[in-house]
Amino acid sequence: MAMMIFKKSIPRRAFLRGLGATLALPLLDSMTPAFGAGPARPTRLAIFATPNGMMMDQWTPKTDGAAFEMTPVLEPLAAHRKRMVVISGLAQNEARKFPGEGGGEHPRACTVFLTGVHPKMTSGADLRAGTSFDQIAAKELSKQTQLASLEIGLESADILGSCESSYSCAYYNTLSWSNPTTPLPMEHRPRAVFERLFGDSDSTDPEERLARIRENRSILDLVTQDVSRLMRDTGAGDRAKLDQYLDSVRDVERRIQLAEKQSGNEMPRMDRPVGIPDNFPAYCRLMFDLEALAFQTDLTRVCTFMVGHEMSNRAYPELNIGDAHHPLTHHQGDQAKIAKVIQVNIHHARQFAYLLDRLQAIPDGDGSLLDHTLLMYSSPLSDGNMHVTKNLPIAIFGGGIGPFRGGQHLRFPIDTPMTNLYLTMLDTLGVPIDRLGDSTGKLELLSV
Repeated sequence: MAMMIFKKSIPRRAFLRGLGATLALPLLDSMTPAFGAGPARPTRLAIFATPNGMMMDQWTPKTDGAAFEMTPVLEPLAAHRKRMVVISGLAQNEARKFPGEGGGEHPRACTVFLTGVHPKMTSGADLRAGTSFDQIAAKELSKQTQLASLEIGLESADILGSCESSYSCAYYNTLSWSNPTTPLPMEHRPRAVFERLFGDSDSTDPEERLARIRENRSILDLVTQDVSRLMRDTGAGDRAKLDQYLDSVRDVERRIQLAEKQSGNEMPRMDRPVGIPDNFPAYCRLMFDLEALAFQTDLTRVCTFMVGHEMSNRAYPELNIGDAHHPLTHHQGDQAKIAKVIQVNIHHARQFAYLLDRLQAIPDGDGSLLDHTLLMYSSPLSDGNMHVTKNLPIAIFGGGIGPFRGGQHLRFPIDTPMTNLYLTMLDTLGVPIDRLGDSTGKLELLSV
């Protein structure tokens, strides 16, 4: 049967009205103007970071360009080779030790990873680093979503105080910083991630979501009325504070309005998770399912996924490895330990392959979610044994987005700032900026 092409399209803001409810239509093909002349599909950003570095000789291809070989750690990602750009030579130079500083290689590497800014050495509340590149993207991309971003981790961030060489544990509990003094917690509980996306409900059922949204709107209306009354009876200083507060309320109201419009969208059925799976692959994949669901429902377009803290001591019994990960990476040339670290590196890549497969299986416009997502697989360290932050392991999966032509291994001059890559990625996401951390310019060669 021939495909019918209409000269007019159904408006995106089309609604079904009845039974006292207003429900947004799901995104239909006919909501896109004929011949695809309308706005592009949303572009998402997904970051996946593994702790304690990588066995780089098992990661880095020996040849450059399109003919590179799939190394043991990259092999689980082979099905997506055509989308993959492996990048060598980039460094986080600001993670180096400054004069007068002791150790702290892990928290420095973790904090600098997405910011490009050397952190203040402190174990107190006076934290200082930089705004991370995922949050720069989130600030712009969240204008059309209910949530600015998701920060997901697979280890608890409940550890407080000083963790390494007078560096606060806050420095290595997260990768994301909303501003130079505010680290964002990584949520490790699947139930909490679900509730952040869908509220305090037991499933993604649209009727439950709509009832909760209406309750939130009613509460918000009462708050706005009360504040408006207060404004009439206060001085200029308080009115300024209340006006700022109302700006925040209006932003919440905007997000509720978005939620109302999306409440009728078709959504995969998923029940609220009960707890944390004991098995690492099951745990990781449950979190990936939540990430994919967040992208599919367009609740957020930015997700940063942290497999574990720097210095993570997770063991991997499913690999018959009872040793903690971090001590294994300080192998000092012990071949038995090195073999186990390689297994762990490959194990992490297998989990990431699940996310790529999951996104590819979900239709999105004229392609899949994977076609419209820019992903980065990396680690804050390269050689975990020596705490090296040069020549970091980086793989970008572009799905044909922007200048990221897949199926390549690109090698850049040693010590090229990794923040240069972030400038290019932000350009691709439609969030151009001139400077981030220690950046010196965009990686223009990515378009070659």
